Amino acid sequence: MSVAEQDLPGRSGDAARRKSSKALRPPGSRSVGWALVQAARMHRGRVGDRLASLDLFAGQEQVVQALAAAGTMTMGDLAATLRVRPPTASKTITRLAALGVVERRTEAGDGRIVRVRLTESGLAKAAAIERLWEEVEDEMLDGFDPKEKRRLRKLLRRATRNLAEAAGLEAHAAADAAEDLETEALEAAGDDDRD
Repeated sequence: MSVAEQDLPGRSGDAARRKSSKALRPPGSRSVGWALVQAARMHRGRVGDRLASLDLFAGQEQVVQALAAAGTMTMGDLAATLRVRPPTASKTITRLAALGVVERRTEAGDGRIVRVRLTESGLAKAAAIERLWEEVEDEMLDGFDPKEKRRLRKLLRRATRNLAEAAGLEAHAAADAAEDLETEALEAAGDDDRD
C-alpha cells in the first residue's frame, strides 16, 4: 500500500486515485468563462509572440487595427470601439506615438478633442498585423467549417454584448446586432463563402 493510500483511511487504492485525479482538474473546467479565458490567453500569447517582431505588445495591435479601419478617430471613439476606458486608450496612444506608429492632433475649434491617425509606419504595421492575425486565426480555427466559424463569432459577440451591457458599455450593441443579422441571413441562404 502506498503512502498516499495509507493517508486516506478507509479508502481503497482506486478511490484514492480517483480523488487525486479530480483534484488535478482546473477550477472552472466545466465553465464557459474558463474555456473562453483559456482560449483568449492562448490567442493573446500567439499574437504577442508575433507582435514582438513588429516592436509591439499584445493589445496595441487592436488600436492599430481600429485606426486602420476608421482612418481618423477621436480618443473617445477609439475607447468606445475597443470597449476600454479613455485613460487606457490614451496611455496606449501615448506609447504608439512614441514609436512613431500614430500621430495626435487637437481639433482646431476645440483643443479638448484629440484626433488620432496612423502614420505611414503605422499603416505598414497595420498590414503586417492583418496577416499576423489571419495566421493565428487559421491556427485557432483549424478544422472548423465556415458555418461553425460564423456561429462561434456570433456567440462570442453576443457574450461580449451581454457583458458590455452589464458594465454599462453599450456603445456598439447596434453594430454587433446588425452583424448578427447579416450572419443569420448568410446562414439562411446557405452561403459558406464568408467565414
